Amino acid sequence: MIVFLNFLLNLKETLRCWNAPHGFFMFMFLTTISKGSTCEAPSSPQCFRQDVQASVYICEWGFETNESDVTFDLYFNDSTVIESKCEKLREKHCEILEENLIVGNNVDFWVQANVGNSSCTSTRRTSILKNTVKYEAPQNILLSWLRNNLSLRWPAAEKNPSLADVRFRRYEHPTESWEKVRTTAQMSKNTTYEASTYEIIIENLLKHSAYQVQIRQQSTKAKSPLWSNWSSVIIVPAGLGHKPEVTNTIRSGNYTREVVLNWKSMPHAAAVTGVMYSINDTQTLHACPCEEHEHVTNTTNYTIYVSHSAVNITVIARNAAGQSPPVIIQVPAATAADLKICDKTLLETKRLKKGTCLELYELQDADLKPENVIILTAKNKKRMLQKKSKLSPMFFYTSFDYIRYLYFEHKCHRGKPQTVKMCLFYRKEGVPNRKPQDFKVSDEMQTSVDLSWKAIPYEHQQGFLTHYNLCKVKISSQNESEECFNISTSVTHHHLANLTPASIYNIKLAGVTRVGKGPLASEIVNTLREKPANVWLSLGLLFVFFLLSTMFNFIVKRIKTKILPPVPTPVIPDFTTSKPDSKEMWERKEEVHEITLHRLLPERKSDSEEATILKRERDGETDTDLENERSDSEEPSDECVSPDSDQVLEKEEMTDFEQVDTELAMLTYRNGLVFDVKMISS
Repeated sequence: MIVFLNFLLNLKETLRCWNAPHGFFMFMFLTTISKGSTCEAPSSPQCFRQDVQASVYICEWGFETNESDVTFDLYFNDSTVIESKCEKLREKHCEILEENLIVGNNVDFWVQANVGNSSCTSTRRTSILKNTVKYEAPQNILLSWLRNNLSLRWPAAEKNPSLADVRFRRYEHPTESWEKVRTTAQMSKNTTYEASTYEIIIENLLKHSAYQVQIRQQSTKAKSPLWSNWSSVIIVPAGLGHKPEVTNTIRSGNYTREVVLNWKSMPHAAAVTGVMYSINDTQTLHACPCEEHEHVTNTTNYTIYVSHSAVNITVIARNAAGQSPPVIIQVPAATAADLKICDKTLLETKRLKKGTCLELYELQDADLKPENVIILTAKNKKRMLQKKSKLSPMFFYTSFDYIRYLYFEHKCHRGKPQTVKMCLFYRKEGVPNRKPQDFKVSDEMQTSVDLSWKAIPYEHQQGFLTHYNLCKVKISSQNESEECFNISTSVTHHHLANLTPASIYNIKLAGVTRVGKGPLASEIVNTLREKPANVWLSLGLLFVFFLLSTMFNFIVKRIKTKILPPVPTPVIPDFTTSKPDSKEMWERKEEVHEITLHRLLPERKSDSEEATILKRERDGETDTDLENERSDSEEPSDECVSPDSDQVLEKEEMTDFEQVDTELAMLTYRNGLVFDVKMISS
């Protein structure tokens, strides 16, 4: 039997690095035969410590059986460990103190399983125990996405780098084979753990996909390191690369405001392990007025209560791999129609009650923006009164003087903030330290001018303005006294009347608080001269001339109408068109006839007279001689001619001429028709 056992030991050394499954099973089979037992032998134990500084060794082994009553004995160098709990134990591991072991030399150790009346012994393992280190499996692993790289962090086993194996596959494809990466886990500087941590980065992954990841680690300092067990499967959700899409609805009450927030769900790959939403506001972060606490929900809506002062609400989505960029909802301060001046505040009290908070907003302009805010609670107000010269940078007691604040007084009622007071506040008032800006004069006339200016900014008023003081004094006269009057602070322009023409005035404007008057803004005004009398006379003469010329034109037109009556316009008879009786009548064409116009001539001369004229022309006689001769021959005698006969002849010639004209007129124009007249010479 001893020889056979030695054979098995030699065979064990031969098969130590044999990873083939059939070699392992054959070795176990031979071991079982050597003991003459029917049980299956346990695996060879491994004894190690979890870091190089540990003084406790852990031995563990494997054993498969369906029996419930099983015990194990652990042996070192042919003897059990004396006075230890590793004898007759029921678990598959045992912890042994370093003082009970030989750790500097080679030690043989094995385990025996006792099942009823049978016993099975594992093979022996020989090693130097102090050289063997096996880390714990990585736990409490933190995940974060850095673009397309996945960062993994977990508590470090030692203050030395370790070797790490990582295997991963996509969550949506669980049947895919594991991808493996071996890398060195470095010590992480930025971590949330108090102790040091290991960190590794897996590059070139898909940030918008979910993954399954497992990690194991191994010491780099030990001489005989062992790989740790694989960690549990870690589900890595996709990164939250974009902000939640948040909408809000504000409902105002008498003392508090209700803000209802709604947002869309995150993508499925980012929500495989669940998404939590963190809601915070700037008031609770300063415990004003209620105690600070974080609002967390896994739903897509939330209702938060805020006071009437300006509040910033932040919404952040978080999953196991990180968080989204924050969404900031700005809730402006509730505007009051007529803000009054604070009559009494809690600033004069020595100590604020718990659940009471004061907020003072420095007003730089009309917009109530929470840029410079002083928040006072019971704690910091007490510290302010005790040590005025050693305050925090955000608050100085002397900063209250001459600065306008919007004062809020809050109380916490059943966990909800309430605003019980809202007013304008000056701890100490003074006179304005700046004059009205852009003081200008325009539209200068003989007796009046227009004035305009810009209001004094809030930070330079140093008190509540009660009015503007406007004064005028005539420079050209030494006897004139200064005349002043008040103007409302709600206006920035004024029409100044009752001035003397052609005079020089010095006009001054200043802002006035309840303490006094501030710096003056002044302008010199030159009023215009009055217009001289000759100008008015010229205008009067011009008007009279215009009136006389108009009357003369009217009289001339009347005289012209009387002397030269207008030529009457010929009346054209209105012809009424009538529809033809038949189509033939409608289509009849106009017929045009030729008309020959003959000229009426006096009686022709006799042939003898014509012959005489021709003969005389041949003989060279002129027409004058002929006329004289005719007059001699035709001249009647005094006896035969009488005046009556001359009148009768003249009358007959005129009658004949008028008759010709009438006939020509009738031929030329008749019944509105124009004829074509042809002249024929006789």
